[in-house]
Order: sequence, then C-alpha cells, then structure tokens
Amino acid sequence: MKKIVFALLALTIVFACKDDNETDTVEAGTINLEFANTIDNNPIVLNSTSYTNQSNESYTIAELKYIISNIVLIKENGDEFTYPVADSYFLINEEVPASKQFELSSIDAGVYTKIRFGFGVDQSNYPLNGVANFIPTAEEQGMLWSWSAGYKFLKFEGSYTPQGGTASDFILHIGSHGEALDNYKEITLDLINPISVNGNTSTININADVAKIFDSTNTHSLEDKSDIQVDPENAPKIATNVQTMFEIQ
Repeated sequence: MKKIVFALLALTIVFACKDDNETDTVEAGTINLEFANTIDNNPIVLNSTSYTNQSNESYTIAELKYIISNIVLIKENGDEFTYPVADSYFLINEEVPASKQFELSSIDAGVYTKIRFGFGVDQSNYPLNGVANFIPTAEEQGMLWSWSAGYKFLKFEGSYTPQGGTASDFILHIGSHGEALDNYKEITLDLINPISVNGNTSTININADVAKIFDSTNTHSLEDKSDIQVDPENAPKIATNVQTMFEIQ
C-alpha cells in the first residue's frame, strides 16, 4: 500500500513540475510590419489619380519611396527590444507591393505596446557606414545621391498643376548631407492593441498619410518650390511633415 502511495506522490510531483515548466516556457516570435500609403484613407494610385493639397494645387504621384530603419519594440513595462541594426533598414516602394511588408524574426517574448522606428539613416551610419547590406538596394532603387555620398530618405516625384496654371513636374528628394544637414527622424507609435509574443506570429499595420508630406506641421506649396534636394530651408520642413504621417491601423 505504501508503495502505491509513494508512486502516486511521485507522479503528482512529476506532472506538477511539468506544468510549471510549460507555464514558464517563453519563446521568441515573429512580427510582420505592413505599410499602406494612403490619401483620404484610400490607397494611393500612381500616375493616374489626381489629388489636391491645401495650396489648391492638383498633383499626381509618379514615384514614392522612403527608408524605414532602426526598429525598436517597446514592452508594456518600458523595456525595449532593439531589432539588429544591421538588418533594420527597409525600403518602402509604392510600386512594389512586396516591399511594403516585411518580417521581423526572433523577437523576444513579451507584451509590446509601442513601436519606434526611424525615417532615413541616422548619423552614426551616415554617409555609407555600417549598413553595407542595404547599400546595393538603395543604389538600385535610386536612393543614393549620385554626386554626393549619402542616402535619399524620401523620393517623391510627380506632376502638379497650380490653380489656373499649367502642369509641371515636382521632385522632392529628402535626405541628410553629412553632419551639416540632419533630416533623420524618429517616430514612436502606440499600438491599438498590445501584442503578446510567445512563439507566435503577429502583424502591425502602419498607415502613411502621404498628403501630410505637403500639409502637416508645415505647409508646402509646389508653386513656391517644386524641386527640393539639398535644401537647408525646405528639406527639414518636409522631413518634419513625414515624421507626422505614420499611424497604427
């Protein structure tokens, strides 16, 4: 009888330990980021659809590309998980749907409530240091200055027509230029619903309101300046506007 009792006690302890171990097991997971570029809550359409900015200028978009970098996920207790910097540079290209979705793997287990990321390339990796695996992508997609070592953070081109005027092209190429002009920006967004990572895959949907490139913290009229590249006055204003255009969906 005693042997039976001891055997039952031993089994109870084994199962109890197993349950405790299963409860305490945490596993890294995956988070997919999906970007949507919209105007008036509708996906933008290249080359055909006409939009109007707050300066009463109608415009069509021929090209929209921008760099997202330095992704950090923030837990509910404030702890941060920094995605490996060398792998944390992505080029969003409206013309290539696959570029607007990318996977972040091996995310530490936990509950996350915020995401932070950069627009462009920060000074520590500028002009072309530390992100060698990204340079071919940037070069192929025309996101490197051809006449100066450095990145274009935003490439936004198309045509516009001022009220009562004739159509003209516009070019907005925003980036940093050495240490003299730093247009890198950080964006922190609250997640609508916390994401629990424990061996699973989750998705964060991020909307970019493209109209804010022209109209946000600053208002920019294309009639006043339709070609912005190395521009210490207007480029920082556009970069500040870009910083406001992202939101969680």
